[in-house]
Amino acid sequence: MNIRKKIYDIIGPGYLEDDGVWSQLYHMSMSAVIAVSIVPLMFREHSTLFWYCDIIPALIFVIDYVLRWITADYELKKGWMSFVIYPFTFMAIIDMLSILPTIHLLSPTFKAARITRLLRILRVVKFIRYYEPLEIIMAVIKRQGRILWTVFSLAAFYIFITALIMFNAEEDINPSTGEYLFHTFFDAIYWSACTLTTVGYGDIYPVSQIGRFISMISAFVGVAIVALPSGIITAGYLDELKAKREQKMAKKISKQQKQNQIEEPYEEMD
Repeated sequence: MNIRKKIYDIIGPGYLEDDGVWSQLYHMSMSAVIAVSIVPLMFREHSTLFWYCDIIPALIFVIDYVLRWITADYELKKGWMSFVIYPFTFMAIIDMLSILPTIHLLSPTFKAARITRLLRILRVVKFIRYYEPLEIIMAVIKRQGRILWTVFSLAAFYIFITALIMFNAEEDINPSTGEYLFHTFFDAIYWSACTLTTVGYGDIYPVSQIGRFISMISAFVGVAIVALPSGIITAGYLDELKAKREQKMAKKISKQQKQNQIEEPYEEMD
């Protein structure tokens, strides 16, 4: 077997297809490495231990990136163009961005400490590749992308319209602050988004009767709009699980049929 194919069988989606112990071990090990790499983000202090928690995982990420690049044709199935396309795929970009923060540790001239710290958070996204439920969620979002985008557009439009109405309707002075409820239109957008999602921080709230009435209507409609993507993702998740079970069952049946075909000639000889 081609050595690149062997590498792909190990680093590929083995946890989904049950391709072997080495593949499962690789995915579990990479998940552990990602977990270790984000530990320093939970602390403000800097120490030698945290330095190693960043350097060693980053080197492993580089090796993983190279291995995935040289086996890109098995993943993308586009021939030699796969090697050109791969660096621009979503997960490849995430991999590269998760490696870049290490430059800050290796080169003192790279001073954007806040940016590098934020880029390290992208390493959490790498769990998508090694954790099956997240992979299924991403597959559902990709498959239902058009519907979800429609719902998102509806929510964005509703937030804008509600903010515009409230910005012009709520003109009373807030008695607790002695100022207008909304200083800017962005404050109205912020209030509308919080109301739509039923978060309700309580830092901005209407004081006039018409403002409270608009707020009530917005809250009721917000519950319905927020429930739409939840139902879509839940239904898609269940469908994806069913499809994967059928895929695994078909693979087991195929293996069993191949095994029976191999055993039949020996039985005839006996």
